[in-house]
Amino acid sequence: MFDTHIHTIFSTDSNMQIEDAIKCMREKNISGIVTEHMDINFPKKDSFCFNVEDYFNLYSKYRGNDLLLGIELGMKEDCFRESSDLIKNNSFDYVLGSVHLVENLDLYYEDYYRGKSKREAYAKYFEVILGNLDKFQFIDSLGHIDYIARYAKFEDKEIYYGEFSDIIDEILNKVIKEGKCLELNTRRLDKNISVKNMINIYKRYNQLGGKYITIGSDAHQIEAIGSNFMAAREISQFCNLKIVYFKNRLMEYDKGF
Repeated sequence: MFDTHIHTIFSTDSNMQIEDAIKCMREKNISGIVTEHMDINFPKKDSFCFNVEDYFNLYSKYRGNDLLLGIELGMKEDCFRESSDLIKNNSFDYVLGSVHLVENLDLYYEDYYRGKSKREAYAKYFEVILGNLDKFQFIDSLGHIDYIARYAKFEDKEIYYGEFSDIIDEILNKVIKEGKCLELNTRRLDKNISVKNMINIYKRYNQLGGKYITIGSDAHQIEAIGSNFMAAREISQFCNLKIVYFKNRLMEYDKGF
């Protein structure tokens, strides 16, 4: 089984050592892809970017069938060209495209939500994802479509497909049309309500013609590696989706599932 979304010390918000991550994966009998944060033009200077040359120099000795080297690329209109060149000029195994910023505001903090209703905040978030998919066609998988539901400052953070079905369908259709995958991020799959709402989205993905998903824990600490993978497996089976990972930017079937 491949955990395709892992952060170590090259990510601003992680202190996990690569040796500890590898040891943990061996103990859990899973493989992994390191996907360090690269949010070019992040509003806080020198945050969520890393030295790619150092990354490959330090981690290449660990690279193999059970540990691959990827990147989580922050999708943002003002860094499209630089992002494109970065991917073109480096030998990443996997490119995960994510949205962490809307209106140049970090979704982790309250500033983005201030003065907005939940519908306004979420609709704008989905619009930004859709707009970036038009540009960032060099990604392999769209990361955590439910990211906003982690940090939104509303009493009920959940994404209900029925409330945003039109824009979610546009996103899913775009992913399918461009031949990309959809990540099933396992971070929130420890809650029954989150599982239910994710099933609604991923079932719709399948109904529209989607076939493939990547599974990622978004681990920033050792204990999170491979977390909630059984729930992810059950969702994939229920929604009739194939779990895959990427090696040398080529899709591989995950034999662990």
